[in-house]
Amino acid sequence: MSRMPDFEGLAMFAKVAEERSFAAAARAMGLSVATVSRGVSRLEARLGARLLNRTSRQLALTEFGLTVAESASRIYRDAEDTEGAARDLSGQPRGLVRLAIPMSYGLRWVAPILPDFFRAYPEVSIDLHLSDATVDLVGEGFDAALRIAVLPDSSLVARRICAASPFIVAAPSYLQRRGRPAHPHDLMQHDCLGYAYRARRDVWRFSNDAGEEQAIIPTGPLRATNADALVPTVLAGLAIAELPEFIAAEYLRDGRMEAILTDWTLPRGSLYFVTPSARTRPAKVDALADFLVERLCAPEWSWPLAPTVSPSKSL
Repeated sequence: MSRMPDFEGLAMFAKVAEERSFAAAARAMGLSVATVSRGVSRLEARLGARLLNRTSRQLALTEFGLTVAESASRIYRDAEDTEGAARDLSGQPRGLVRLAIPMSYGLRWVAPILPDFFRAYPEVSIDLHLSDATVDLVGEGFDAALRIAVLPDSSLVARRICAASPFIVAAPSYLQRRGRPAHPHDLMQHDCLGYAYRARRDVWRFSNDAGEEQAIIPTGPLRATNADALVPTVLAGLAIAELPEFIAAEYLRDGRMEAILTDWTLPRGSLYFVTPSARTRPAKVDALADFLVERLCAPEWSWPLAPTVSPSKSL
């Protein structure tokens, strides 16, 4: 015999005891009379005593049944209350959201807007994981992540927020000293910085409108796990780097960096809100998704300013 209590049998018996009818209990529970009858019989066999005296016209609780019915009814009510509370919890934005975000993007663009989210949803809290490494949402227990990618992981539910393009940049002083590359293969003669978490590590892949493609492996004095760490070396005029638009735009605007090889493009990515599943996603995650899409879909950091793209619900 299973060591687990027969909760199903206890629930059926509690309803039969309340209704004093198998048919009425079956209707109330959305089950067949035969299913309810088998459930009660199974419970009687398990307990080793009769709970009900049944005739063709009457149903009465035995003395043993009266004792069990009180406890069974309490268990049934507690279960109903628990389910009701759980539905309320899943229907209202409330509780902790574990959110993973790339470090530089999170510090620059997400952390500053979180106070507005907390004002709008005071019962939601966020455990913010800042790292450029791609986390395993399911394996590491995250509710959601923001990812900047060419294509998100197909096993995840992805909601596109906006475009996020990379740029090849250098300081004006570097270009004056070393010359301006005219073709991607010219980069082989230059100092180029590396970013450890690129989707295709250590390879820059270019294409142009004529359909030409070029891949180069950058070499230079620095490789880092965070793109912001590359900025001082670029600003010092010592190297060329690939930087995401949300970092590069500030320096392109004020002239401290220049975009080079603008006739060529690197794979263009987008910012996505990703979750393990859409079907079981609680209200707290939906609220955060809607908030981030609304606030980030027309980014201040676009360079050059691009037309707003309406965010989609899924990829």
